[in-house]
Amino acid sequence: MGFTSAWAISGHTDEVVADLSPHLLPAMRADRGHPEADRRWRLWQREPLPDHRTWYSHGSAGSPDPDAIESFRGLTAPGSHVDEVCGGSVDPSFHVLDAVWEGQSDESMFISVHSKEYAVSSLFHAIGPARAALLPGWCGTFLLSAAEVREGLPLVERAFTFTPAERAAAEDQDWLYYGEGEESVLDGPLRVWRTAAREGLGLCGVAVHLC
Repeated sequence: MGFTSAWAISGHTDEVVADLSPHLLPAMRADRGHPEADRRWRLWQREPLPDHRTWYSHGSAGSPDPDAIESFRGLTAPGSHVDEVCGGSVDPSFHVLDAVWEGQSDESMFISVHSKEYAVSSLFHAIGPARAALLPGWCGTFLLSAAEVREGLPLVERAFTFTPAERAAAEDQDWLYYGEGEESVLDGPLRVWRTAAREGLGLCGVAVHLC
């Protein structure tokens, strides 16, 4: 069955972050507290997946355990609680398109929309578990004040700073397709984080199914 997903990071004043908190923070905490969350994270940290082009070469040398692949996809897919809140299932008056993303400028927002793919999955695989562990929040979801954004910036910069060889390796493992001029998951998050830190904004990161 097909689907379209989006992962977005958007800048907001602390007042807007406070308004979003009652809607988003309980859902983010519920997804983080999923019974499988820690198990999936520990498995991926302990056994990172190999080249994504080997994942479904079943029976061939070097192909990973199918259960490890599904565990990683479960870890990095949109969380069900955030998905429901952002889609308006919990409160019909609150929808991510209107409450979080509407009115955002290109400078203050990064968004990655894909059919049958998850942006966070590709990003995490491309940068690996050690770099992913530096990122605030949980698997692409977070709601941070301006002070928390500034505090977290050094870690985010470490996660997204590459040598030329490291950058080439990460690009090789990012399986997402980008249109001409479209920003990749390796570039957009750090750009928006730096913009928010410079302008005194908080940040909201959400991964959702659009349809």
